[in-house]
Amino acid sequence: MNKPPRNLLLASAIALVMVTSSFPAIAETASQDITNARQETQIWTTFALSPYLRANDLKVTVVDGKATLTGHVAEDVNKDLAKEIALGVKGVTEVDNQIVVDADYVPAKPGAERSFGDVIEDASITTAVKSKLLWSKNTDGMSTHVQTQNGRVTLTGEVLSAEEKALAGRLAGNTRGVMAVNNQLKVNAKQPSLTNSGKQAAHDAGEEISDSWITAKVKSTLLYSSNVPGSAIEVSTNNGVVSLSGTVANGAEQALAIELAQNVRGVKSVQSKQLIF
Repeated sequence: MNKPPRNLLLASAIALVMVTSSFPAIAETASQDITNARQETQIWTTFALSPYLRANDLKVTVVDGKATLTGHVAEDVNKDLAKEIALGVKGVTEVDNQIVVDADYVPAKPGAERSFGDVIEDASITTAVKSKLLWSKNTDGMSTHVQTQNGRVTLTGEVLSAEEKALAGRLAGNTRGVMAVNNQLKVNAKQPSLTNSGKQAAHDAGEEISDSWITAKVKSTLLYSSNVPGSAIEVSTNNGVVSLSGTVANGAEQALAIELAQNVRGVKSVQSKQLIF
């Protein structure tokens, strides 16, 4: 058997040592690349979801905790917002904000394909409207179909009365993010008795609904709704009696908050003496 030259063995050994010793460095580099990509994705996704930034041509790169932002916006406040979003991502310690502020900048008009942010916002609106209808003691939310396109909500299905149709339209219309409502609900007073009895049973079961459930749904309904400061209104429930407290801007906001609370299943009455303006 021919033995390989001694020099060749030595060279092979050195090469093997070099390769194996570089494994930790390669693994560390790969791990950092993954971290950079994750941080870039988090920042871009937040931009895409923000109604103030999604239409702008912003780009993000992250290298070793430093985020570089480029693109155009129309106002300084939007440039500052982009920086704060980037700094809010875990692991990002520095931001090189190269975004150009141009008062004449006009974002590109949306095409036929909606952006990621638009899709998410429409889905959120649909969920909020469905929830408000489902929680309502006066609408048959389960038989109402809700579709949202660019903030425009379409309601289809059947209701028992014109009053239910109008209420469903109001609940949808004052939901955050809703631009318009196309109320195509049809009034059908002769719906199957099973539907009627199911609604009546749900209504009659109001006394059995827990106070904690009522409080949670009233709070969520207020938070989902526009024209009321949902986060500034405190809600508590005792034996189905809801108490609202806090500060609103005017009587219209107060009246809307009371109407929204009264509409939730299980609510017997609403106390609003502590809801002032």
